[in-house]
Amino acid sequence: ILIAAGFFGSRDPLSNPLPLVIWTLLWAGVTLLQGVFGDLWSWLNPWYGAWRLASRLFGTRDHGAWRLPGWVGCWPAVILFFAFAWFELIDPAPDDPGRLALAAGLYWLFSFLAMLAFGYRDWSRSGEFLTVFFSMVARFAVAERNQDGRLGLCWPGAKLLTAQPLPASGIAFLLLALSSVSFDGLSKTFFWLGLFGINPLEFPGRTALIGSGTCGLILTFALLAAVFLLAVRLGQRFAGSDHTLGQAAGLLVWSIVPIALAYHVAHYLTALLVDGQYALAALSDPFARGWNLFGTADVQIEAGIVAGADSAWWLWNIQAGAIILGHVLAVLVAHGFAWRLHPQPSRAALSQFPLTLLMIAYTVFGLWLLATPTAG
Repeated sequence: ILIAAGFFGSRDPLSNPLPLVIWTLLWAGVTLLQGVFGDLWSWLNPWYGAWRLASRLFGTRDHGAWRLPGWVGCWPAVILFFAFAWFELIDPAPDDPGRLALAAGLYWLFSFLAMLAFGYRDWSRSGEFLTVFFSMVARFAVAERNQDGRLGLCWPGAKLLTAQPLPASGIAFLLLALSSVSFDGLSKTFFWLGLFGINPLEFPGRTALIGSGTCGLILTFALLAAVFLLAVRLGQRFAGSDHTLGQAAGLLVWSIVPIALAYHVAHYLTALLVDGQYALAALSDPFARGWNLFGTADVQIEAGIVAGADSAWWLWNIQAGAIILGHVLAVLVAHGFAWRLHPQPSRAALSQFPLTLLMIAYTVFGLWLLATPTAG
């Protein structure tokens, strides 16, 4: 229905439910809910029902016609997530309903065929980037299901400490998730635009920035990955560890999850507060036919919630608080993994020194992104 609305509904991105659901309710809202309540995505996954029906019709059950080799890891998810980030951040018109409907429809069909070919479970773990991303974020949640099926509470990020080391593809995926959100903020700053001789007060539009944006997205990921691996490597040398770089980085990269979630809160908070209201109105009239299916078509949009000095003050403090808290939790999670790698307290502390400096520097960078002027 959403894809049909993208093709046949309103051309206004603030009146068509497809861009509002994908960019606001799904990418911003569901991510935050996953980080608090756990794996809600398994109830919303748009492929499971169709795959289950097709597997019964064709008798394929959980396995597909082929098996994915072990070396594949989740590299397909890394590639697809990069394509998703490029479309969101670099494409000239990611909010255009028709353009987005075509991209979302093709991706749904591609993923569905891949699940039939390789099995739902295997492709969800290796290739479907939304499932991979949401499953990683869900490990931060404060809600958990006990062995007897009851819901309980735990400390934020506590479930991260039970995770197993990620392979190289998993490390790349988490670092890409953080670097893409960071570059989204960086690409709108006066500083970034000034590097390419662009007057931020006369923003030329996204079409003029495709080349610089693509290079920037790649370089931000490469720089973050290089600095992270260097910090882990130096920590291992300080502690005199005999663990390989892959083993240490595969564990310590889980500490990126609180930071990525914090940046998600800081970056998408204003869009969620305002565009979420537009989404409620658009869902009641998905095809712009004057319907009012849920009684929210005529809701009064309160854009003033993010306007004015008072709103700016509390919004900035929430965003800044989220970034600081995310990094503090990341340091605690990283130290927990350091204990797994180095049982001696002194060696565990030494191994964390470079990574802690990196997280402090990234906190300053995040706060600078919030405070510096932006355009576009």
